[in-house]
Amino acid sequence: MRFEALQESRKRTQKDIESSGKRSELFGKNVFNEEKMLQFLTTEAFDKVKSAIFQGTKIDRKIADQVAEGMKAWALSMGATHYTHWFQPLTGSTAEKHDAFFALTPDGRAMEKFGGAQLVQQEPDASSFPSGGIRNTFEARGYTAWDPTSPAFIYKTTLCIPTIFVAYTGEALDNKAPLLRALHAVDEAATGVAQYFDKNVRKVYATLGWEQEYFLIDKALAKSRLDITMAGRTLVGSAAAKGQQLDDHYFGVIPNRVLSFMSELEKECIKMGIPVKTRHNEVAPNQFELAPMHEEANLSVDHNLLLMDVMEVIADRHNFVVLFHEKPFAGINGSGKHNNWSLATDTGVNLLSPGTTPMKNLQFLTFFVNTIKAVDTYEELLRSSIASASNDYRLGGNEAPPAILSIFVGKQLTDVLDELEGVSKGKLSPQEKTELKLNVVGKIPEILLDNTDRNRTSPFAFTGNKFEMRGVGAKTNCAKPMTILNTIVAKQLTEFKKEVDALIQKKNLKKDEAVFNVLREYIKTSKRIRFDGDGYGREWQEEAKRRKLSNNKNTPEALQVLTSKESIALFKDTDVMSEVELKAHQEVELEAYIFHVQIEGRVLGEMVYNHILPAAVRYQNLLLENVRGLKEVYGAAHKKVAETQLNLLEQIGTHMAEIRKLTEEMTAARKRANALSTTNKKAQAYCNNVKPYFETIREQSDKLEKLIADDLWPFVKYSELLFSK
Repeated sequence: MRFEALQESRKRTQKDIESSGKRSELFGKNVFNEEKMLQFLTTEAFDKVKSAIFQGTKIDRKIADQVAEGMKAWALSMGATHYTHWFQPLTGSTAEKHDAFFALTPDGRAMEKFGGAQLVQQEPDASSFPSGGIRNTFEARGYTAWDPTSPAFIYKTTLCIPTIFVAYTGEALDNKAPLLRALHAVDEAATGVAQYFDKNVRKVYATLGWEQEYFLIDKALAKSRLDITMAGRTLVGSAAAKGQQLDDHYFGVIPNRVLSFMSELEKECIKMGIPVKTRHNEVAPNQFELAPMHEEANLSVDHNLLLMDVMEVIADRHNFVVLFHEKPFAGINGSGKHNNWSLATDTGVNLLSPGTTPMKNLQFLTFFVNTIKAVDTYEELLRSSIASASNDYRLGGNEAPPAILSIFVGKQLTDVLDELEGVSKGKLSPQEKTELKLNVVGKIPEILLDNTDRNRTSPFAFTGNKFEMRGVGAKTNCAKPMTILNTIVAKQLTEFKKEVDALIQKKNLKKDEAVFNVLREYIKTSKRIRFDGDGYGREWQEEAKRRKLSNNKNTPEALQVLTSKESIALFKDTDVMSEVELKAHQEVELEAYIFHVQIEGRVLGEMVYNHILPAAVRYQNLLLENVRGLKEVYGAAHKKVAETQLNLLEQIGTHMAEIRKLTEEMTAARKRANALSTTNKKAQAYCNNVKPYFETIREQSDKLEKLIADDLWPFVKYSELLFSK
């Protein structure tokens, strides 16, 4: 009775809180956070979990049992009936298998059961998840293992426990395990460097704030289109008379129906600890954006994946379909997911934010320049992290960053770097030190004040106290770019510390002098990656080629770098991924590319043969019937009277013949690609020999759409999809 009374009391309290509308009171309601742990865990268990989160210590089975008991008690009090290990397989999305707390004792009595064994590890079938050759189909064993750094949460009636997913042999089969390793690597490397400036620093966190763009389409209209349902984008469709040219949607008044969706979404997010902050209309019609406050990167990645799951559920309740595809509509802007990244210490300092003293500004410059150097060294690898079949439609499309990686820092910081580049090598005179610290380093905060302009064509831009990685696609799991970014920064900071320590010990330089000397060389050697101009212009492509920057325009090209000698050495040195895991990730990404293009090709073929050509034939028959009627009335003179109809018949026939020919050629090209022996060759064939047909077939279809009567055209048009509210 006491338990039931407690539940009823909680329900009444929460109902009062929810009706009040105060987000701060709802925040974390459905999360097993520190507040809940204090209530439901023993002091010993609480301390061990905190230690696991902040020091990375292991939790033994006895403590795991205590944690599981407390977690179960909390979950049951919240009305949960099941639990699941919530993980991120290499599909790019999330996965879960629900088990009931329900169990039977040996004598047949019913009880709720959940112990440390169920909390720490489960064994889902790994055979049906992509593994890139790590596991054969008949070798199904894989394990999910609890990640205590990301708190458990309740969604609907299920306790969700964030986990990693690994093979029986220990290799990662997910995106979370490599991310956690990368975050550990950058923590160790950055902490060592941060201690040059503050000995009290014991831990450095990578932080992430994503900006999620998406389209909302009326559910009935979206479901009527095979391409949106099967491929997530429109494969055919003529542009509406009005698009985004008036710029009247961006930051405009949010439509009531959309606002209702957003309000419910935000309430659900807040309850699950996702600190959503910003909502607004985006550039394209029916396109919107949501952004949270910045969080620790692992938790932020989990929250983004959870958000996308929840968005689809709530959109359905409001009779919407949410589209995350990077380019669902031709002729208007697609959707990205800007990743705002920085590093923060356990002492509360943002390492990419200038401070109040020259020493703090030298710390800022150290991490600022090392990040630039890391991106310059591994620009091709960072480009690979945002490669996908869907993002290929967006990158370089004069609406999103180009496929060439470059960094925008702005004129003011460029001037600072130029001055630092001119610093004399070796020991500095007292006058040089004063000039450098006071007049160059000391003025950085003033320089950045109101001078943090953005270059929207830059793939990697410094925006005042963080770097914004703008090429990440709206569908992409942020774990992929964050794993690579943190890995390359970890490697770079490790090399930096080695060089600085060597100058201090061997050249007898003081710490500041050693730091300035190494930074000076980095500024020189990484100069090619800095570009503040128009990334959309042809001139930049030519200039980038002169600078020897990569320009991998499609996914099969971009993914080749994953298994280069340099990449294998990088991930081995940082203990982020083994060679086996890297090759597996490359294989999985290439397979995903093939399947996405293959599905689009099949769907397009079905639309042509089952919808577009039959509609054209029906309209031809109507025109022919009209011509026959005119002949009966006008006799031989009917040709002049029916000139428009005859001309239409000829145009429609021409486009029909061309669209059928192109579709047959596309199908043949797909069959040839399928016959190739290796995944790499198959991906290249789909990219170079199959995908080009999509645009030419679309061109013919869109011309037919403009000729055929509206009531006979088989698909809902752009004007309806994009302007229904």
